Amino acid sequence: MEHFSRRELSTPVKIIGIYTRIMDRLSRATAYLAAAMLMAGVLAICHMIFVRTILGMSSTWQTEFTIYIVSGAMLMGSSYVLMTGGHVAVTLLPDMVGGLPRKIMRLVSSLVGIGFCAALAYAAWLYVAEAYHQQWTTGSVWNPLLWPALVPMALGSTLLTLQYVAETLRKEP
Repeated sequence: MEHFSRRELSTPVKIIGIYTRIMDRLSRATAYLAAAMLMAGVLAICHMIFVRTILGMSSTWQTEFTIYIVSGAMLMGSSYVLMTGGHVAVTLLPDMVGGLPRKIMRLVSSLVGIGFCAALAYAAWLYVAEAYHQQWTTGSVWNPLLWPALVPMALGSTLLTLQYVAETLRKEP
């Protein structure tokens, strides 16, 4: 059996540490972006209320904008929620068994989560590309291009996948 130096053994650990720190920073940054997107949605609703109630005019873009921006904010903030453990999790069984069975359950659930999020990210990027190349619009009165509204879905699901990988690689507390 070959003997490895301490430096060689620690290289993968260093790479994992660098990766998890990068993903944590990226998740925090996108959480701020998600907060700004939510704020933009709130401001659009306030604008719509002002225009409709005070000015007596009809609104054309505010509802659709708010739906897209708030949905995008939810997905852009999802990697931060995963990182901070803010998601809903049922941990009764893993908490009861402990040890190796707990580690196996967490690994399996992480791999399923990564697979689902990766499939979602892949499909979302295909959807963005198709909407971009076909120049799809929303078909509403406002009728903006659809692909810019879809980018946060694709980007958010991609970041969620990468954060899932980071959480899987991170040592258990």
